[in-house]
Amino acid sequence: MPADAPLEKPRKTWRFSVTLANLGVYTAWFGPIQVLLGLQAAAIAPDHKEYVLSLVTGVGAFVSAIGNPVFGALSDRTTSRFGRRLPWVFWGTAIGALGLVGLAFAGSVWAMVVAWALVQASLNAMYAAITATINDQVKIEYRGQMGGWLGIGQTVGVVAGTGVAAAVSGITAGYLVCAALLVAFVLPYLFTSRDRFLRRKPGDFHLLAFLQRFWVSPKKYPDFAWTWASRFLINLSNALCTLYLLFYLMDAVKYQDAEIGVFILSGLYALFTVASTLLAGMASDRMGQRKPLVIASGIVMAISAAVLAGLQTWPGAIVGAILLGIGYGIYVSVDFALTTQVLPPTNDAARDLGVINIAAALPQALAPVLAAPLVKAFSDYTAGYAALYVFAAVVAVLGALLVTRVKSVR
Repeated sequence: MPADAPLEKPRKTWRFSVTLANLGVYTAWFGPIQVLLGLQAAAIAPDHKEYVLSLVTGVGAFVSAIGNPVFGALSDRTTSRFGRRLPWVFWGTAIGALGLVGLAFAGSVWAMVVAWALVQASLNAMYAAITATINDQVKIEYRGQMGGWLGIGQTVGVVAGTGVAAAVSGITAGYLVCAALLVAFVLPYLFTSRDRFLRRKPGDFHLLAFLQRFWVSPKKYPDFAWTWASRFLINLSNALCTLYLLFYLMDAVKYQDAEIGVFILSGLYALFTVASTLLAGMASDRMGQRKPLVIASGIVMAISAAVLAGLQTWPGAIVGAILLGIGYGIYVSVDFALTTQVLPPTNDAARDLGVINIAAALPQALAPVLAAPLVKAFSDYTAGYAALYVFAAVVAVLGALLVTRVKSVR
């Protein structure tokens, strides 16, 4: 379809393939993040596993923060006969799978860093393209619903990745299965995307002008800026709560089989995220309001973090995971709709979504930088993880409060 074709209600088959593609991306992301990278770090450097995990995930998230807007902007300019988004999904899938295979055989910290950076770059290229496709094709009144389906794909992907990593015997096999699932889940999207194409070739490419276009003036577009800041803090809180979950169960809760524990908690998190995402997404579309649900999500996430800080037991971890799922699910349901409603009025949707997606990617880089020193600053893990989760609670509340500054969206 041409790029300027009318927006429409999403068809069921297309919605399903988008959901599956997101499931594939998040399986490939969170199998490593939740379990495999941590186990690999512990195997390579058992006495410094927190810092190794921080280095690997921090570099990867930095690549993610840069790659998402850059690849998104490049997809805005793509003139392929297959569409402007689809080539990025195809090549992102292929190279991302190769990166996971590289991780499977990484035997040093630096090999992990390089392979994970490649995975992050590739997955962000395809994720930016898929997200922009929704903005290209779906009417505003259906974007809360689409945000809910995106959230379902993402959440089930987290569980699928974590489950594979926990259930498959060995780190190498875990990465290989994640790579296979990435390809399998994205294939239906490649055949049903109905991607749009540009009628005219974009102007000549100039690097300086290209880079300057990533600046979105907070003065000119204040709602965009406040939404970015709120999104950053909410996602930072979520990253702080989930990044060291494997080590939290190992060292603070003293859970005997930490990998299985992460899988169980991730399953509970996913179940309640999906339920709250669907309910909140439909409620948001019917009410035409986004901000009250963002505020509610931040408060519930803060309560979850407080439980993880104060009740460092297996039952406490279960309650914390359930509350975190409810809170983050509410946020996911309205996040995409709110984001698309504050974008600057340009034809560069993927670029602008990429800029705002930095607010989701950058916390993944910042969280390990903040978390490792916090946990290690105390003489025992109980106090260290209490400090980490109290900080996460404060961040969630601040993120919820900032959304009240957005004026153009109710």
